[in-house]
Amino acid sequence: MNRWLAGARPRTLPAAVVPVVVGTAVASAEGSVVWWRAVAAMVAALAIQVGTNYANDYHDGIRGTDAQRVGPVRLVASGLASPTAVRTAAIASFAVAGGAGLALAAATTWWLLLVGAACFAAGWLYTGGPRPYGYYGFGELFVFIFFGVVATVGSAYVHLERITGLALLASVPVGLLATALLIVNNLRDIPTDTVAGKRTLAVRVGDRATRLMYAACPATAFVCVLLIAASRPWALLALLAVPIALPPIRRVLGGAVGRDLIAVLQETGRLQLVFGGLLALGIIL
Repeated sequence: MNRWLAGARPRTLPAAVVPVVVGTAVASAEGSVVWWRAVAAMVAALAIQVGTNYANDYHDGIRGTDAQRVGPVRLVASGLASPTAVRTAAIASFAVAGGAGLALAAATTWWLLLVGAACFAAGWLYTGGPRPYGYYGFGELFVFIFFGVVATVGSAYVHLERITGLALLASVPVGLLATALLIVNNLRDIPTDTVAGKRTLAVRVGDRATRLMYAACPATAFVCVLLIAASRPWALLALLAVPIALPPIRRVLGGAVGRDLIAVLQETGRLQLVFGGLLALGIIL
């Protein structure tokens, strides 16, 4: 069981939790919350994230991309699980997400099924298919879209049944911090991805530019808080997360490499959780 938990990469799960929390807060501020829908949205988001992680493990494993990586354990590359078992785990996770999404679509609009299908495709094709977009430098863009805009706005939509300006604005800092998680992951893997021919954005722009991109994500997220505060003044509570953002930024700009960046990944996940919780509370207040 521990190997499957490790393969699910729990340090990345804040990227799934935070947009649902913030989107639900927006719904509470601008209307009302149907709590079973909030639970279903959380189940769908977590299952999509876990499914994406297993799919990434499977595809990178069979391609040999993970052979020399220094990050968290990968099931296929390390031989802890067969490729077939990991692929099955990915499909099962997506099926759980599909069940939750089907319930939400039945209660709101069947157009949500198209959104869900796009989320599944994005998760599978990140490292899968004949031309995985993660291998061509588009991973960060898709993370921002799906774990920022789509997840946050969608989590508000299942309650309000409309798209609001506050939901769109709140989705931007959420997406930026989710993107920061991927940036630091790809920064750590620049040497091995280069050898494996995986042309992530970090590989394409180089070490220094990647470090600056990482620092820019939380910095811009805090600027967005000021914009949100124009209509929801208590959103300024999210600025209390600034001290949590400084240590990982210093590590990255200071040249941390290899296993030192695993600690940055954990710190970034913590930042995202605290920031998201404070932002959600500020929006509700």
